[in-house]
Amino acid sequence: MTSITAEGFFGEYGGQFVPEPLKPILNTLAEAFEKYRNDPEFIREYEYYVKHFSGRETPLYLCKNLTETLGGAKIYLKREDLNHLGAHKVNNTIGQILLAKRMGKKKIIAETGAGQHGVATAATAALMGMECTVYMGAVDVERQKLNVFRMEMMGTKVVAAQSGQRTLKEAVDEALGAWIQDAEDTFYLLGSAVGPHPYPLMVREFQSIVGREAKQQILEAEGRLPDCCIACVGGGSNAIGLFSEFIEDKDVALIGVEPSGRGLKYGEHAATLCLGEPGVMHGFNSYMLKDEKGEPAEVYSISAGLDYPSVGPEHSMLKDLGRAEYVYASDKEAVDAFFQLSQMEGIIPALESSHALAHAVRIAPDMDKDAIIVVNLSGRGDKDVAQIEEMVAKGEFELPRMNG
Repeated sequence: MTSITAEGFFGEYGGQFVPEPLKPILNTLAEAFEKYRNDPEFIREYEYYVKHFSGRETPLYLCKNLTETLGGAKIYLKREDLNHLGAHKVNNTIGQILLAKRMGKKKIIAETGAGQHGVATAATAALMGMECTVYMGAVDVERQKLNVFRMEMMGTKVVAAQSGQRTLKEAVDEALGAWIQDAEDTFYLLGSAVGPHPYPLMVREFQSIVGREAKQQILEAEGRLPDCCIACVGGGSNAIGLFSEFIEDKDVALIGVEPSGRGLKYGEHAATLCLGEPGVMHGFNSYMLKDEKGEPAEVYSISAGLDYPSVGPEHSMLKDLGRAEYVYASDKEAVDAFFQLSQMEGIIPALESSHALAHAVRIAPDMDKDAIIVVNLSGRGDKDVAQIEEMVAKGEFELPRMNG
C-alpha cells in the first residue's frame, strides 16, 4: 500500500491547500476517520450495509464471447455495476455517512458529475434519515435527467451549478462553499479520491473493498494474479479502489484510462495525467489541466463522470513512481466498447467504464491467450442510454449490428 504523511501527502501530492477556517473542520474529520476506521463496531456496521443494502460481494465475470472474438488475453470484469444503484459509488457513501452519524452531523451535502455519486448519496441519506443536498453542473443536470429525478425521488434537493463550464468542477466549487457556511451541522460527502486531506485517503479506504474482492476472486478463478488491472480515471476513485490491493504486486500492471474526448486540443479532452502538470485545485496538489493563465482548464468528455481537470493525488504519485501507467481513450473508442460489450455479453456499461473497456479491447489481441486482464466495470449504462440514443439519432454515432 502506498504511504501517506500525517499532513495528507502522497509523495508531493495531496495536502490541505484551503482557507484557514476550513483547516480545523478538515482536521476534526481526519481525527474522526482515524478513530473509527479500525473500530470493530464501525467495520461491522459498514460490512452489514455493503452486504445487505448494496448487495456485495460483486462478481468477477469472464467475458467469454469478447475474449474469443479478440483472440488474446482473457478479459474479466469486476461487476461494480451490480451494486445497488448501479455503480461503485455506494461503497464510499455508506462509509462516509456512517462516519457522519458518529460525528453527530444532521445534514449531508455532495457534488456529482454523472449523477451516480449523487444517487448513492441520496439513497444512503434517505436510509439514515438525513437531510441531503447535491450540487451538479447545469450541463450534467441536462444530460443526466434520469439520475436527477432519482435523487429527487429519494428526497434530495438537487442544485444546478450555473457558473463557468457548469460541469463537475463548478459543482465541487459550490458544494465546498456551502459546506464552509454550515460546517457545524453539515457533512460534506465527497465522491472521488480528490480534495483536501483526509478525503483522498477516506475514499481510497472505502473503495479498497473492490480490489480486495477482485484479488481473492481471480485467485479462486485462475489460481494466480492478473497480468494487468484496468480502470477509467476521472477523479480516480474506482481506479484506486481496484489498484489499492495490487500496488505491492509488482508483476501486475496497473493502467488508468482517461478521456481524450474529441481530440487532444485544449478544451476537447480531460486527459489530466497524460497531458497535465502539477498544480493546486480544490484544496489539494495534483496533476491538473491548466489554461494559459495557470487556472483550471476547460475540459470535455462524453461521460459526465470524467470531465474533471484534476485527479486524485495518489494517482499522481503512482504515475511519477512508474507504478501505474495512464493512457487515454476517445469518445468514439468508448462508444464502440459500449456497444461491443452490450452486444457480445448482454452487459450495458457506463460510458465512464467504457473507456477502461476500450483499452482492454485495444491491448488484449496482442497478449497471450493465457494472459489475464481485470477491468473495473465501475457502473452500468442505464444512465447513458438516452444520451447515446439521442447521439445516434443525430448521426453522431452509428448503432452497430454485431449479431447480424
